[in-house]
Amino acid sequence: MSATALFDNSHYEQACDQAIAMCDGNLRSTIKALLMANEYLEAELEELQAAISAGCIPETSRSKMRSKSSAA
Repeated sequence: MSATALFDNSHYEQACDQAIAMCDGNLRSTIKALLMANEYLEAELEELQAAISAGCIPETSRSKMRSKSSAA
């Protein structure tokens, strides 16, 4: 990866602008929405990690495994 690609933040700038616009320009609401989304994703990640530790395979992985085995 080039140094230019590492420091190209334009996609972050666009994402910030979009998030702020979705919250009608209210920065406090934007931060709150992002914190809530992050909290949700952290909880989902914990659930997946617990399922994997218990030996369960998430459904999406199971269907990928089936399609690979049927292609062989």
